[in-house]
Amino acid sequence: MKIDITSVDGEAAGSIDLDDAIFGLVPREDLIARMVRYQLAKRRAGTHQTLGRADIWRTGKKLYKQKGTGAARHGSARVPQFRGGGRAFGPLVRSHAHDLPKKLRALALKHALSAKAQDGAIIVWPEAHVDDAKTKSLKASFAKLGLTNALIVDGAELEATFCLAARNIPQIDVLPVQGINVYDILRRETLVLTKAAIDALEARFQ
Repeated sequence: MKIDITSVDGEAAGSIDLDDAIFGLVPREDLIARMVRYQLAKRRAGTHQTLGRADIWRTGKKLYKQKGTGAARHGSARVPQFRGGGRAFGPLVRSHAHDLPKKLRALALKHALSAKAQDGAIIVWPEAHVDDAKTKSLKASFAKLGLTNALIVDGAELEATFCLAARNIPQIDVLPVQGINVYDILRRETLVLTKAAIDALEARFQ
């Protein structure tokens, strides 16, 4: 698959061949959906917890005698039936993460990249570089390219000035290539890859 290369300023800078084994697959929604579910489950804190009857500080004395009152039989004021009692079967601190095979995760990333390529939503830059860390000038460059909602993926090392200029622009994310993931690719309309990012992805999936 051949795609044109443009600079950050929107100027033509040649073309590049994308590997069909990574960018030319027929996207499978089931794989992508499983990967998104895996990512969202893994990042959940799981710190929700309520007080059970064993956690309530209250007397354990029997409320009243077993027989003769005409009322229901009760032995503890900590039970969930009473106001201030413990909650039955409440949430506990736990991990929501579940397993997903490594090969399936890699395949889901390929399918997410292929989905963006199929939609024509991939832009290739020679590099993510700006001379000055000025958000205003970078935002103007993005306006020329029509970038309003994008994920920008650079090589292993991000350029500090570019990150500083881009970090206050809403709906623009910048990641190193080792941080690329299915969820962030899908949540942005456009995927911007540098040549270094493409080389790293092709080397990763060889």
